[in-house]
Amino acid sequence: MAQNKVIAGDYQGKNIMISQKGMFSKPGVFLFTGFTEKFPLNKETVESYELITEEHRKSAVSGVSRGLVGGVLLGPVGLLAGLSAKNKGTHTLAIEFRDGKKSLIEVDEKIYKLFIQQLF
Repeated sequence: MAQNKVIAGDYQGKNIMISQKGMFSKPGVFLFTGFTEKFPLNKETVESYELITEEHRKSAVSGVSRGLVGGVLLGPVGLLAGLSAKNKGTHTLAIEFRDGKKSLIEVDEKIYKLFIQQLF
């Protein structure tokens, strides 16, 4: 399950949430820097971003070792579960802000889709 937080870099530990910009506007993705302080993650604040995929995070060797451990402990079903283990619906993004700050964030599918729409 996604944390919907900044997991490293600037703003570490701060929450990422969907919120209204104004009374009559569409919802947006915001980084909450304080109890009531927030700023939008959109074209005006984000310089660039990169999706950190499973290939970036886990090597093929670790996948095989998870599969082997699963196979020993749980038989053929464990082998398949170990090889396919990943967090479905969780996205990790490296973001560079226009002010030069950088953050690594982890978000769920709903926030990820809205984030991508706002940066298109």
